[in-house]
Amino acid sequence: MEADWQEICKVIVTGAGGAATVVLTPAIVAGLGFTSAGIAAGSIAAKLMAWFAVFNGGGVATGGLVAILQSIGAGGLSWLGNGYLAGAGMTLGWMLSTICNQTIIIQQN
Repeated sequence: MEADWQEICKVIVTGAGGAATVVLTPAIVAGLGFTSAGIAAGSIAAKLMAWFAVFNGGGVATGGLVAILQSIGAGGLSWLGNGYLAGAGMTLGWMLSTICNQTIIIQQN
């Protein structure tokens, strides 16, 4: 019966990881300064964009980190993007539940 409870908890933690990732990612991206109106002045996003522009010789690379985050901030994620994100969150939730369910047995000699 204990194994059943552990499996139920693993499913709950895995599902919660996927859901939390999908819900929190847009909020975190917006909090960094990647908004639907563009990159917010003085934000971490603005500093990141300036740093990448210097690194890339004056422009921000198409398909780079800043461009992807701005795309998410401006329009959100597609259903496919949300699926990938949920899969990543579920994987992290599964890994966390697996790590937390480890039992160490120390034998005395």
